[in-house]
Amino acid sequence: MYAVIRTGGKQYKVKVGDLIDVEKLGDDGASLELEPLLVVDDDGNVTSAADDLAKAKVTASVVDQRRGRKIRVFTYKNKTRQRRTLGHRQSLTRLKVETIDLGTRKRASRSSGKAKQEQQQDKQEQEG
Repeated sequence: MYAVIRTGGKQYKVKVGDLIDVEKLGDDGASLELEPLLVVDDDGNVTSAADDLAKAKVTASVVDQRRGRKIRVFTYKNKTRQRRTLGHRQSLTRLKVETIDLGTRKRASRSSGKAKQEQQQDKQEQEG
């Protein structure tokens, strides 16, 4: 089972147990609930309807805070001797995905559906 979540303006594909780096959120040890955009279960069933996803949630815990790698930003204008160098390091939070919950009970298997039909037919025969 996996889910696609959105946080910090980016989308991430996550499974239970994954570690992901996202833009800074929460404190160490905090538990977060994230809303999924899409959920695919083990059978390959895709859940993307808005009313089904309103019940679904992905829970993750904050492992630690860190800084991303440093990037250099260099601006240059030709023939004017105008140059400028800037640096940037993004603050990141490492999350561990704990659970992916659809918020609904699992569907009855097909065999149980057949059993219910047989029970209904038996009742009809006894009544009639």
